[in-house]
Amino acid sequence: MKLLNFQQQGQGQPIVLLHGLFGSLENLGMVARGLESSMQVISIDLPDHGQSYFSDQFSYANYAEAVIQLLDHLEIEQCHMLGHSMGGKVSMQLALQHPQRVQKLIVADIAPVAYPPHHNRIFAGLNNVDLTTITSRSDADKALSMHIEEAGVRQFLLKSLQQTEQGWSWKFNLPLLQRDYEQIAAGIDSEQSFKQPTLFIKGTESDYITTEHRPQIQRLFPHAKAQLMQGCGHWLHAEKPQVFNRLALNFINAG
Repeated sequence: MKLLNFQQQGQGQPIVLLHGLFGSLENLGMVARGLESSMQVISIDLPDHGQSYFSDQFSYANYAEAVIQLLDHLEIEQCHMLGHSMGGKVSMQLALQHPQRVQKLIVADIAPVAYPPHHNRIFAGLNNVDLTTITSRSDADKALSMHIEEAGVRQFLLKSLQQTEQGWSWKFNLPLLQRDYEQIAAGIDSEQSFKQPTLFIKGTESDYITTEHRPQIQRLFPHAKAQLMQGCGHWLHAEKPQVFNRLALNFINAG
């Protein structure tokens, strides 16, 4: 049985952290460091990302089951879940499939809805990087910049560029993520609802959660609350980590 790559730190109630598309467990490192003094933090590389195995097909249901397999291996019966973006969708899927395993759910800047394609420039940039001819990260950055203007986005992607004895490669499964992008953008749905406390944290400068999404959120997560982070975009946990961590801890410790 293949297990997902993970890191464990701290002691106390367990909380699982799930990163977004093209990312790795390192993306939520500031969240992990903010929580480890009072909690047992399990940071996970989702399938097709980081140091975890590559899969044959993208599926939120399969990703959720992979996280459950790791929790079984670690003998964690119940935990809090915190997911950002795609990781938020995985955490929602897991909570709906296995409600008894999730104590409280925190979803960072994503809704359980289908989104129109908005990673076309990123795929174009990534495909513009010829891994067989580049000799440095700056070569890769130059190739990415032909399609991706934002330096911060390029730096985020370059965190997953690695050089081994076999040459340069991406840590994420680019061909699969591009082929199955429709499934990544798809919504989360279920006949069941998750009745435990749920917190959606939204950046006020982000359009990933809107008032149109509220009916689907309330149908699937009837006890959901929302918190706004002023002046933050989609990467709210990286933009204002102390504020984000305080919101997460206050929610976990309430009641």
